[in-house]
Amino acid sequence: MEHAYATFRITGVSRSFTHQLVRHRLCAFSQRSQRYVNEKNFAFVEPGSIREKTQAHKLFEEFMADAKNAYCKLQKLGIKNEEARFVLPNAVQSEIVLSANFRELRHIFCVRCDMHAQWEIREVALQMLRIMKKEASSVFGDFVIDEETATAYTPFSS
Repeated sequence: MEHAYATFRITGVSRSFTHQLVRHRLCAFSQRSQRYVNEKNFAFVEPGSIREKTQAHKLFEEFMADAKNAYCKLQKLGIKNEEARFVLPNAVQSEIVLSANFRELRHIFCVRCDMHAQWEIREVALQMLRIMKKEASSVFGDFVIDEETATAYTPFSS
């Protein structure tokens, strides 16, 4: 499990998600740069709990528009992307490439597929686990995915 690796390219996720993911120190990461990429037309991830409530959704969308506006105004004032990005919210979509050995992936799945994990990282971890169960069932086949609760566990925790 130490020498077998998998690599995932994860897109359409929030910076909030990537901040959680990079805490797994035994992985290698490459993330889209807000320093070099112009984010003036950024897309964002909106949590379902916000989207489902009319007032919350409206407030969220207004804030995203304000953040975009502030970012663009800073750029027009000659502020470089690397400093204008300080006004960007964690909801901004990003992409990240993760490589990890199988031992670390098992650890990630144990903690990030749990019902207590934040919804976005749990959804991505479950997608990754589905792939690993198919591609490397001898190592990941013991994980049980509960589609009803959108969680996973292994009776033989590593």
